[in-house]
Amino acid sequence: MGKQFQRLEAAHIAFIQTQKFFFNASAAPVGRVNVSPRDAKSMRILDPNTAIYLDLTGSGNETAAHIRADGRLTFMFCSFEGSPMILRLYGRGRVIRRGCPEYESLLKVYFGGCETLGARQMIQLTIDQVQTSCGYNVPLFEYAGDRETLLRWAEAKGTEGLKRYWSEKNTRSIDGFPTGLVEDSGAPESF
Repeated sequence: MGKQFQRLEAAHIAFIQTQKFFFNASAAPVGRVNVSPRDAKSMRILDPNTAIYLDLTGSGNETAAHIRADGRLTFMFCSFEGSPMILRLYGRGRVIRRGCPEYESLLKVYFGGCETLGARQMIQLTIDQVQTSCGYNVPLFEYAGDRETLLRWAEAKGTEGLKRYWSEKNTRSIDGFPTGLVEDSGAPESF
């Protein structure tokens, strides 16, 4: 049932482009494993071994902390409509900081220069293995639409309010690992 690949093939990319959301999973060497849902509209495939997504502000910033502490990262896509399939992308993650030249270049080339309100960074996955599996037990769901709640929240916060929120809520993981989003004066780089 399951098959493994060294890189994304055209059929995998086509599958990713039809998804509404995906999950990313990360972990530090110790502490909790994090699994987070992400909007698939934020995903871009740069080449058969590289994917990025525009990471929006959330209540935490576990992925960035785990990448900084360990680097392992997995993306998982599930078919909730049509033919069943699960697609996992395994590899190493990297955070691309908002406002740096690489971020600006990727934003221009892959997102038409449009930054989603509340974007805090990009997450890059360098893929070292692709795995498909059947997904026969994944239930069927119908897509009802996007939620606008996060965008309205970010709009109400404004630029300065988002920066304050990042400083208050997004500088450390729930296990205390630094995220690097906002400079952490005197904080240790790893645990």
